[in-house]
Amino acid sequence: MTSADASPVERIRPPENGTERDTLVGLLDFLRATVVHKVYGLSDEQAFARPVAASQLTPGGLLKHLTAVERYWFSIDFAALDVAWPSTEQDGFPIEPGDTLAGIVAGYVAECERSRSAIAGAELDAAARGEGMAFTLRYALAHMIEETARHCGHLDLLRESIDGQTGQ
Repeated sequence: MTSADASPVERIRPPENGTERDTLVGLLDFLRATVVHKVYGLSDEQAFARPVAASQLTPGGLLKHLTAVERYWFSIDFAALDVAWPSTEQDGFPIEPGDTLAGIVAGYVAECERSRSAIAGAELDAAARGEGMAFTLRYALAHMIEETARHCGHLDLLRESIDGQTGQ
């Protein structure tokens, strides 16, 4: 199975003259689509390889990590939804038997949609409702922009090491 079984996600540039919310959400959605774009075309074998010898990072593992942080920050911590906690990452970003890149991408795309639904209609100054949480939606969006952008950079390096692909 290859990532050809996973559908690419359209990358839409965020508004340059939008409201604060439209700008923050637009930047995050652009980066979310970039994550999928970075792994599109890899085989499962390539996506689960460790091209940087001193690192445990794999493209597939990074997508699993981003799926988990989407759920933590938006569904669990911000919206206090009753959803399952992602598995722990004590061993890095593990690839489990039966994982495929297509399945991981589909899970990430679905989790991003759940995140959009979890924050729909909430004001940027809305406080997180999760137990012990003291941040606003504005902070969560800014944090996830930073988190997703950082891992897009990791995916750039991994992808170039795997097959030479570079680009946006």
